[in-house]
Amino acid sequence: MEHIENDNQFQGLRVNKGIGEQPTVNPYLNNFKRFKRKSYTVTEYVDGILKGNISILSQAVTLIESSKPEHQIIAQQVIEKCLPYSGNSVRVGITGVPGAGKSTSIDAFGMHILKDNCKLAVLAIDPSSEVTKGSILGDKTRMEQLAVQKNAFIRPSPSAGSLGGVARKTRETIVLCEAAGFDRIIVETVGVGQSETAVHSMVDFFLLIQLAGTGDELQGIKRGIMEMADGIVINKADGSNIEKAKLAQSHFKNALHLFPLPESGWQPKVLTYSGYYGIGISEVWDMIDEYVAFVKKNEYFRHRRNEQSKFWMYETINEKLKSNFYNNPTIQAELKDCEQQVLSSRMSSFIAANKVLDTYLKQS
Repeated sequence: MEHIENDNQFQGLRVNKGIGEQPTVNPYLNNFKRFKRKSYTVTEYVDGILKGNISILSQAVTLIESSKPEHQIIAQQVIEKCLPYSGNSVRVGITGVPGAGKSTSIDAFGMHILKDNCKLAVLAIDPSSEVTKGSILGDKTRMEQLAVQKNAFIRPSPSAGSLGGVARKTRETIVLCEAAGFDRIIVETVGVGQSETAVHSMVDFFLLIQLAGTGDELQGIKRGIMEMADGIVINKADGSNIEKAKLAQSHFKNALHLFPLPESGWQPKVLTYSGYYGIGISEVWDMIDEYVAFVKKNEYFRHRRNEQSKFWMYETINEKLKSNFYNNPTIQAELKDCEQQVLSSRMSSFIAANKVLDTYLKQS
């Protein structure tokens, strides 16, 4: 629209034309080719992994984590072909309450490990929101030094509300990492719930990180987790916290003597260190090396690996049965009917469960 101010009667005044409403989408966007990740055959995946190609390894792990059936078929074929090249690493599980300094400690442990020309893979299970089902996957930000090392591979995975599924995928990822030449594997737990049990079933050494000076030190002495731990370390033993850390160390040492000796024959040790300042890091890893040498000598190392393989075979069977049960159309319809009867108090929960199971078993 022409402005009246541009009329000749108004001397020395001129208003330029405005511009029309612009599109919300960049019109030049269609000129660019949409980036598409290259897909590989099973053979290409395996060859790339065996050559230590991090990009191909990452894509293979993505396939493992995918819920698409077509991705799972390829992933299982890749795992099967990589299996003969796996098993040549030391697997360490690290757990502790949120805020214990797990990620910071792994950063320090990792830099110490890489000094010996080792290759390190860090698999971190990140808790997902129960509301949005999303995860931050921000563990790399806590591992600033390790994240830029060429011989380190850091892979955070969302728990997505199903710890059992993630644990299986983490175990399968370990196989691929070992085939890619990583001889040190660290698995970091979410630090809550049943994650400790799941991670314990896939590692050689289970490290429990504790804190001192946070209140009642004895509150951290829980029978279940203490019996699983092969070593306990007190973090943040620096500055004015050193004395508190030593006191907590003595408490944990005394508590360990109350438990029976583990099946491995190894007496768990309690050490203090500071992940942030890098104090006592070598002593912690020396303890792990000492443990591995000890259990390899008495054959417990192989025994534990065999028991873990057997455990995961049965876990996979259970998972498949559960999936097959709940995805069965007949069972889905039966469940809805029984659920309504239970809610209206026309049938007990136990009778309803048995009725649905009987229907499923008759189909089998």
